[in-house]
Amino acid sequence: MSKSFIQEFEVKDTEKRYTDIPDYEAFTNKELLDELRNRIIQNLIDNNTNGKIESPNYIRKEIDKTLEGYDLSIIERSYINNLIDNEINGYGPITELLDDPSITEIMVNGINEIYIELDGKLIKDDSISFINNDHIIRTTQRLIQPIGRTIDTANPMVDARLSDGSRLNAIIEPLSLKGPVLTIRKFKKELATIDDFLRNGTLTPYMARFIEACVKSKMNIIVCGGTGSGKTTLLNVMSSFINNNERIITIEDAAELKLEQEHVISLETRGANYEGTGEVTIRDLVINSLRMRPDRIIVGEVRGKESFDMLQAMNTGHEGSMTTLHANSPKDALNRLETMVLMAGMEIPIKAIREYIENAIDIVINISRLTDGKRKITSISEVVGFENDEIKLNEIFAFNQTGVKTDGEVMGEFVLNSATPVTYERLKSRGITNLTDIFEIG
Repeated sequence: MSKSFIQEFEVKDTEKRYTDIPDYEAFTNKELLDELRNRIIQNLIDNNTNGKIESPNYIRKEIDKTLEGYDLSIIERSYINNLIDNEINGYGPITELLDDPSITEIMVNGINEIYIELDGKLIKDDSISFINNDHIIRTTQRLIQPIGRTIDTANPMVDARLSDGSRLNAIIEPLSLKGPVLTIRKFKKELATIDDFLRNGTLTPYMARFIEACVKSKMNIIVCGGTGSGKTTLLNVMSSFINNNERIITIEDAAELKLEQEHVISLETRGANYEGTGEVTIRDLVINSLRMRPDRIIVGEVRGKESFDMLQAMNTGHEGSMTTLHANSPKDALNRLETMVLMAGMEIPIKAIREYIENAIDIVINISRLTDGKRKITSISEVVGFENDEIKLNEIFAFNQTGVKTDGEVMGEFVLNSATPVTYERLKSRGITNLTDIFEIG
């Protein structure tokens, strides 16, 4: 990115949080300022058919020409200059949102409909806007061009990992009836740790010790939850408990897991090319990973036919494997897994599929984003056999919501069930001895 051509009016500070950005809505003439911004950008586009601005002097003259005759204060000129700078050297209206580490997700639903996720809550940002739908598409193109992707009427949908690790999804007409929609899940440079979870109240020290014991004793674990609940973040935290001498293979649609162990092989799927060939799916990679002598397989998310292959791996000596899936409870997770195995086209009776799942899965952890935006591990359950031909779960830990405060904060408490987990014997057999105080075992 080239150096800004605006010096005297530079006010950007990429270290600021979103809440520290000046409230430009306080301008009584903000509509005029945005109109001037739009006019300058459109003139620059119209006069540069190749889409590249080479001359800062030309840009400054264009700005001065457009602002001539308007009695604007320094901060108002700064506002316009900053927006033009973002357009030339950044990513248009969302530049500062991308730079702000406190913002975890950006959702552009339309030219005046931009949402952000901040501290777990969705906020509509009325301070920024695009000129028109083409402006959204141009910004998207600028984001994905460095990674060799494009979006147009022939390719109206793109799902990609940006160079900084952020996940981008964009969809335009004719698939999107309301025009271009852009969603960016930002990559956190500082990865979460179990200590971060404890500080944020996501779980208790007892729960943390139990999860660590399950990972170290090579139990097969499913992490479930809704969209944006923190499944991948939790999976990444759990992976930190894996011994450094194990060979780990991670499989994802877009690489988000960042393991710190020495012996990690990261695999990523590939979409079909323009001819509709060359696609490599999660299932292809899971099957191939079995030939790579893994100690553990970690699949970022299962949602289709690959679930059967993942279960097969868990049942054939690849203990300690982990994955995530979309579900709202441990019971729902196992039901979804059953459905996904059926999707694989295997002519296997339901009872046999359930036995396969029961043999493969040891622990199911549910993480949720509550109404106040905070994330909690709401359930840790173990698979303990069958009851009435259905897989039986024993909930070990749970978060019970008791109410909501007037400010919207969720009230509740973590609960430890009194029953000793069936999996405790396996934990003991693997040398885990630091849980006796949790389960009151003498």
